[in-house]
Amino acid sequence: MSEVFTRSFTQQEPIPEEGMRAAMEVMQSGRLHRYNLSPGELGEVGLLEQEFAAYTGAKYALAVASGGYAMATALRALGVQPGEKVLTNAFTLAPVPGAIASVGAVPVFVGVTESLTIDLEDLINKAGEARILMLSHMRGHLCDMDRLVEVACDHGLTIIEDCAHTMGAAWNGMPSGRHGLIGCYSTQTYKHMNSGEGGLLVTDDADVMAKAAILSGSYMLYGRHGTVPPEEAFEAIKYDTPNISGRMDHLRAAILRPQLKALDDQCAKWNARYAAVEDGLRGTPGLTVVERPEAERYVGSSIQFLLLDWSDAAIAEVVERCGRRGVELKWFGGAEPVGFTSRYDSWRYAPSVPMPASDRVLKGILDMRLPLTFTLDDCALIARIIRAEVGAVQQAAAS
Repeated sequence: MSEVFTRSFTQQEPIPEEGMRAAMEVMQSGRLHRYNLSPGELGEVGLLEQEFAAYTGAKYALAVASGGYAMATALRALGVQPGEKVLTNAFTLAPVPGAIASVGAVPVFVGVTESLTIDLEDLINKAGEARILMLSHMRGHLCDMDRLVEVACDHGLTIIEDCAHTMGAAWNGMPSGRHGLIGCYSTQTYKHMNSGEGGLLVTDDADVMAKAAILSGSYMLYGRHGTVPPEEAFEAIKYDTPNISGRMDHLRAAILRPQLKALDDQCAKWNARYAAVEDGLRGTPGLTVVERPEAERYVGSSIQFLLLDWSDAAIAEVVERCGRRGVELKWFGGAEPVGFTSRYDSWRYAPSVPMPASDRVLKGILDMRLPLTFTLDDCALIARIIRAEVGAVQQAAAS
């Protein structure tokens, strides 16, 4: 009898007890708003900002309502204007071009390689079209960040890093989010820390952080933030920067702070599960495992593999057959967006032209979450199911 997987791909771990106790204290106080503080009190949001800045090695951190809000705030803080072009990955999720479009700017898509990272040659070809690169570390895959920074410096590109999938990751020891001028992170339920929705922005630039703080709705109370630039950074902009309220509330910060303490341990658990699936898939005929470079310290909270040059019908059959056995695969190559799997030619608000080499890669990407509620045995079972169904479809096609 065929094995079947019966656990949920969307069930997360519970919030840590410490976080639940802290959240209860916030609710009992009734003071959930970010600036509702007692005299001399920093509050949960300010403490989270201090702790996240220390974790990433940044001078400044801003806790906000979502990862998308962090990206849009970063663009506004850099003075991006309506109609301005901003480079970004063709392989990403909708909130990234959405953040660009939300400020009236125009996404210019850069290709993807079989390593699922930005195509640096395509970036070089398109670098002259924009002054900002919104670099998405999609599904936790880091490109050669040393080379990317060289390219950016050579072409005058300012880097904003979308680190929604790389909180806790690093390249050659440098934390993800610290190679560019600004790093943006998400604490949405399916990311590496869970507050339902939320985000963080980090930078070493006092002017950028001052503008971001006012944009986030500081009401001239920016001195109550956890990491505060010098007063002169605010003086130059405080009357000319709009309030677009979006700083995080104390309740979400309270449940995130204990998760930040445990983040490195959680990342190690994800990588153990990733390795269990990867080991089970490696060597499957017709299936390409995405190799990770030695310089990359990744966080395997999801896993991707490629069915390169397979027909649409065959890939769809793999997805359907695995689904019948309880394994939920997301396909980035489908003609219609499903759930989170939309791609650059799905976003009709963002003009695009075909990129045949990237389209070939995108067509072959299958994607799967690895929640920490899965055991290592679960992961080995999942790999066996995928391996069997890929083999069955390939064998049927050959007969």
